Amino acid sequence: MSEQISYEKRQGTLYLHLPPEIDHHSSREIRDKTEEYLRESGIRRIVFDFSRTTFMDSSGIGALLGRYKRMKERGGSVAVCGVDERIRRLLRISGVDRLIPETKEA
Repeated sequence: MSEQISYEKRQGTLYLHLPPEIDHHSSREIRDKTEEYLRESGIRRIVFDFSRTTFMDSSGIGALLGRYKRMKERGGSVAVCGVDERIRRLLRISGVDRLIPETKEA
């Protein structure tokens, strides 16, 4: 498990504090670890905290969309926070911003 991704559960929300770079390795961890949390507890919402992230490739987009689909199936929701202009542009170009809203909380 990467020491650069931290997970925090508060009142039914799982916060993922993401690493500086999201690539296929970290994306796999995001998928696998969030599945563990979803199996064991009453998570109703996932918030991805991008405050330290400056790079994300297509596997990161895939991980976000996968978590969005999974939470939608469960009647839950997903949001992002701490997004800089570079990541915001990537989310907009990929259309993710139309599915996953930005929030101020972290």
